[in-house]
Amino acid sequence: MTTLALVEHAAPRSVPLDDAAGRALARSGLVEASPDPETSGRWRVRAKGVVGVATVPVPDGRAVTVRIQPKLPVARLLFLLGYTRSPKGWRDEQVDVAEEHELLPAFARLFTRQAEHALRQGLLKGYVAIEETALVMRGRLRFAEQVRRYHGRLVPVEIAHDEYTTDIAENRLLRSACETLLRLTVPNDVRGRLLRLRADLIDVSPIPRGAVLPSWRPSRLNVRYHHALRLAELVLRNASVEHRYGDVAVQGFTFDMARVFEDFLTVALREALTDHTGHCVLQAGHHLDEDRAIRMIPDFVHYADDGTPLAVADAKYKTEKPQGFPDADLYQMLAYCTALNLPEGHLVYAQGKVPHTRHRIRNAGVVIHQHALDLDQPPGDLLSSVALLARRLIGK
Repeated sequence: MTTLALVEHAAPRSVPLDDAAGRALARSGLVEASPDPETSGRWRVRAKGVVGVATVPVPDGRAVTVRIQPKLPVARLLFLLGYTRSPKGWRDEQVDVAEEHELLPAFARLFTRQAEHALRQGLLKGYVAIEETALVMRGRLRFAEQVRRYHGRLVPVEIAHDEYTTDIAENRLLRSACETLLRLTVPNDVRGRLLRLRADLIDVSPIPRGAVLPSWRPSRLNVRYHHALRLAELVLRNASVEHRYGDVAVQGFTFDMARVFEDFLTVALREALTDHTGHCVLQAGHHLDEDRAIRMIPDFVHYADDGTPLAVADAKYKTEKPQGFPDADLYQMLAYCTALNLPEGHLVYAQGKVPHTRHRIRNAGVVIHQHALDLDQPPGDLLSSVALLARRLIGK
């Protein structure tokens, strides 16, 4: 198996690959890949905005494993992921992964630690609705199903009842996350801990591959599970045997950094404005035209109590060009401001040479701000930067 080590958005690397493997990489869409024009038998490969580890199958039965390291330190990325899932999730002091330089081992270690903490007091129990065919009556008769199946016969009976069990959504999520991480390449010490966790959850049914994840509701009863459950959901949503970035299904554990940044920024802005009047909507649906045919979805809109838009922002995780930020982003924000009837709009980038620029649009009376947010800051400083940005959005 060929293994490639890349860094997110770094310069292309010339690597030895035959045409079959190179074409499989190119079709996957996971990375940019093209034949090296200077040397035969080599391909130029460049990582885009996806980080993690993935295995790309080659038609002849071989595979290429791609390990993409994020530009951010792993601990910083884990903080973004934690804040994305819940503002009250794990914090920097809980992410002790300085010894890890790759995302998957660090994430597996963090999940294992939180899952062990969740199960320290034993497995949580709860009521689960059960529908089954039985020979004795228990619970409620499913009358319509009884008639449809047995046409008036008294036995067997179709019944429904609530059972107090450990086979609840919370435990199923933890069991399935353990199974998923065990299928991946994780450090031996973490693998041993995952095996012990799976043994503790052996009587819990795993979630079938491809099935919709069961829902759970935070409460005082499952509070010790909260951090582990949010990590488990991230594992199950981002580790898959069927990631389809292009025409090829790849296996692995990956994150789209554009989505990570967008989710973090919008949730952090919403939390920063909690004490202010009005409300915030993430991914707010609007229309550009009067006939409501052209749909647009700004990442973040702050509304007054009566529903009037007060501010709009869009997250842009992309590399700045030598001459500045892409002009297309300005056109997009101008459309948002026009449709929402706002005098100002805000574009927020994950990086940039200048922390803030502004453009007054001719004949429109609209000012578009471009902000650069440095993600490689201690969590407290990063959240302070987001709070300052939030105040700029509402003009304070």
